[in-house]
Amino acid sequence: MKLSVTVLELSGILDGIRGNELRREVSNIVANGADILLLDLKEVKFIDSSGLGALVSAMQMVRTANGKLFVCSISDQVRMLFELTKMDRIFQTFADQDEFNRQVLTTQ
Repeated sequence: MKLSVTVLELSGILDGIRGNELRREVSNIVANGADILLLDLKEVKFIDSSGLGALVSAMQMVRTANGKLFVCSISDQVRMLFELTKMDRIFQTFADQDEFNRQVLTTQ
């Protein structure tokens, strides 16, 4: 059985407004039956507290639907934020989409 993988590429600042958009997008993706969601944060410059909340909500939505959520290509600033807020324990992160493909998709 082939798993359905959706890659969502985010950019700019992940704040309250963008976070609400993210929640809606993830909700639609989950409703369409994706098994795995990869959030590519390569173009994300900054995440505020409401953006972090949106990421956690996204994770919960995907888990509730028995899916998996992964994150890749986070900047040093976002990585620091993840470590300070212990988000690095919640989100499995990959260096980039290639590493994700090698580690996750080839083992399915």
